[in-house]
Amino acid sequence: MPYSVTKVLLQEKIQAVQDDVIRWRRHFHENPELSFEEIETSHYIEELLQSFGAYKVTRPTKTSVLASLKGKIPGPVLAFRADIDALPVQEEANVVFKSKKPGIMHACGHDTHTAMALGAAKVLSQFQDHVKGEIRFIFQHAEEVLPGGAKEIMETGVLDDVDMIVGLHIFPVFKTGTLGTRSGTMTAASDSFRTIIKGKGGHASMPHKAIDPVIVGAEILQALQTIVARRIDPNIPQVVSVTRFNTGNNAFNIIPDTIEIGGSIRSFDPSIRNDIRTWIEEIIAGITKVHGAAYEFEYTNGYAPVINDIEVTKFVKEVIKNDLPESPFIEIPEPLTGSEDFSAYTEKLAGVFVGLGAKDETADALYMNHHPKFTVDEEAFQTGVKLFVMIAARKLLGLS
Repeated sequence: MPYSVTKVLLQEKIQAVQDDVIRWRRHFHENPELSFEEIETSHYIEELLQSFGAYKVTRPTKTSVLASLKGKIPGPVLAFRADIDALPVQEEANVVFKSKKPGIMHACGHDTHTAMALGAAKVLSQFQDHVKGEIRFIFQHAEEVLPGGAKEIMETGVLDDVDMIVGLHIFPVFKTGTLGTRSGTMTAASDSFRTIIKGKGGHASMPHKAIDPVIVGAEILQALQTIVARRIDPNIPQVVSVTRFNTGNNAFNIIPDTIEIGGSIRSFDPSIRNDIRTWIEEIIAGITKVHGAAYEFEYTNGYAPVINDIEVTKFVKEVIKNDLPESPFIEIPEPLTGSEDFSAYTEKLAGVFVGLGAKDETADALYMNHHPKFTVDEEAFQTGVKLFVMIAARKLLGLS
């Protein structure tokens, strides 16, 4: 039978792995790889996991890694997820371990997620005889690019029997060591649209002989703002942002034949998500028709909202309260308008997504995820490792 472990013993192991976690994170940061290209990253992760000795390590996809720690007695299957891909960003952060690859940077903190998960995996590898059930670590590729690595991993079926899944994301806006989450909807769905407005070009001195797509586009841009302002209950948060308005490189005295408009949509309710798509095209179709223009329309469904399971979230909050009392907890009041492909897991599995604060007080300014000067406080890593370990200890190790 498994026997109980103590917080003191676990804390000693967590502290012992801290230097490793920092070293691993810096290695990943110096050697970033883009989505679907994480060849060396996944190989490095696989070798480390093999060195821990207790895991069965497999490769669900070409650049993802799955590590399984099975106990001798059947029980629940608990999974932890870390994303491993970087972004096409030129690093400007003032750190000694800058990216060695021009134009590629771990600007979203996936290097930290991976290192913290490895730290927890190393700690838990020392307690295999205590495990009642199974612990899995998913080192997931391609969080940043559709269709998303999470979707691909779910399609392989390797997580179909998971009873509970936990994801962690680092943020530089909260005090180091702060943890935050909420029950229910945690993040937004993220969709995008693109339209080509087809008019009739001409000379700027004779606009009456043209069908000016710039004028048509300007009306469309203004009308799209009424979707949130006039069609949706103001108590329901939604975002429709036009982020592209491209008229080409024509001369100043030329009215172009076509223009391009595009943007981003964030939503939380599935029915409203579908309505927004319909409304955007209706607006474009109506305005172009009035002006005698035509259009092409593309709409891309991105990631669905992350939905935190009520019971799993309650359990994780209790772990934070009882086993991480030094870590301030924030009850996130409203869903975040960011998006995450962790939603592919929570659509089918009971899971929770948690935010970890890592505010770098030494930075020149506060730079959010995806910024070229993005930095984090490495002291936060111990909190992330401890959260994973204590969740596993409460769920499968008989923590006393």
